[in-house]
Amino acid sequence: MLIFGHRFIQSDDFYHIQSIEAVLKSPPSSTIYLDFEEDNLDIINHLKDHEIQFAINVKNIREVIYASSLDASYIVIEQKLSKSANDIANNYLFDAKILVHISHEEEIEKLAIIGVDGVIFTNSIIKINS
Repeated sequence: MLIFGHRFIQSDDFYHIQSIEAVLKSPPSSTIYLDFEEDNLDIINHLKDHEIQFAINVKNIREVIYASSLDASYIVIEQKLSKSANDIANNYLFDAKILVHISHEEEIEKLAIIGVDGVIFTNSIIKINS
């Protein structure tokens, strides 16, 4: 299980951006984090064209499928979607890893039992302003 942002475990940060210009302000070889929105498709295409690893935060199962089709490295979801998203990712053999937003380490065990790929604490997401 991947764990991002836990105080015991060293991990890479994610850089939350809202524009292509903000990508330039993120550290080299970093993972870009953005919300799934139609307005962000130009950013997603830019990231793909430049082979930049990215995570897409989604709100529903339809967006989980879109994120996989858009070649996201990580698909970030809320806990309520964890079982369904994990089942779909396994069924369709997604390349993307499913990460669940958590705020308490006690949540890790439940998500490990479900079999999600990983968890992400909010403190590992750094906002980059353009």
